[in-house]
Amino acid sequence: MRRHPRRGEAGRKVSEPSQLPSERGAEIGRRIGVGLMYGLWRPRVLGAWKVPASGPVIFAPNHSHNLDGPMVIGVAPRASHFLVKKEAFVGPVGTFMVRTGQIAVDRASTDRTAIARALGVLENGGVLGIFPEGTRGEGDFASLRAGLAYFAVRSGAPIVPVAVLGSAERRGRLIKGLPPLRSRVDVVFGDPFEAGDGSGRRTRKALDEATERIQKNLAAHLDHARRLTGRPPTGA
Repeated sequence: MRRHPRRGEAGRKVSEPSQLPSERGAEIGRRIGVGLMYGLWRPRVLGAWKVPASGPVIFAPNHSHNLDGPMVIGVAPRASHFLVKKEAFVGPVGTFMVRTGQIAVDRASTDRTAIARALGVLENGGVLGIFPEGTRGEGDFASLRAGLAYFAVRSGAPIVPVAVLGSAERRGRLIKGLPPLRSRVDVVFGDPFEAGDGSGRRTRKALDEATERIQKNLAAHLDHARRLTGRPPTGA
């Protein structure tokens, strides 16, 4: 069963700038990501021009490897704030993620603080990154959680589908948990689309319908990206 945040629990605008993820930090993180991603691998970025140059946007990447988030952050034309499981915010890595504007979320409950911060990013015209599948898997958008639909319908922000291909195909020799150094990773940005039906409804039925609409769009983009890059389906 899909679980949606209760109406009104994140309805109040986050008015205190100190409560929001740092936009400047996110831009610094993007610049660091540019150096790391292009220095360690060979990203091929397609469709970046489709990302709106201003205003609220939601990035919706597939997720088959831990590298996917940092790769999108590093190659995207705009700085972004990703919702990341709170378990990842440990030690120096956690400190770095906080300072670069990423948002810790407790996946075991309705995390009102994370919801408010994410909505605040969109209210301020920023870019929010959400893995629609909720966790790392096949990366084929086969199973979506309702969170993406909630943020898209609640904010009215367009969704930009993102296909990350090649991050999970092979393991590196030096670092087993990462793709081989200097290997090709394709990142394909798709056309922005609206998740809602234009009615402005935020009922459970409306969110379920939005989730189905999102899944169809994301799956279609992933198929297109595979054909465009010549990448085989996951597991093929």
